[in-house]
Amino acid sequence: VQLQASGGGLVQPGGSLRLSCAASGSIFSISVMGWYRQAPGKQRELVATITSGGMTNYADSVKGRFTISRDNAKNTVYLQMNSLKPEDTAIYYCKVNVRSHLLDPYRDYWGQGTQVTVSS
Repeated sequence: VQLQASGGGLVQPGGSLRLSCAASGSIFSISVMGWYRQAPGKQRELVATITSGGMTNYADSVKGRFTISRDNAKNTVYLQMNSLKPEDTAIYYCKVNVRSHLLDPYRDYWGQGTQVTVSS
């Protein structure tokens, strides 16, 4: 299973970005999809997750500003980030929980990370 993340970049405070992460390869089903981030000198932290049924969970720091969504037909998860703040600057990683075949257990896979920089 491979994950391809895109959409990061440099944006001014108050601006918006949309991240995408597409999963490909041997995929029978995907359970939870999510975004995490890691700022310099800090531990990786959860940003948002979404289940196959569409239930979402957000870190308190991004509630009301970020929206996670998924397209099950495309095996893709998105993160719409609005009202960005300098403290949102980090490398953003996607993670998906995949079952490759019917009798396989679910396994976690991580994307390569995409840099988001919020600065004037």
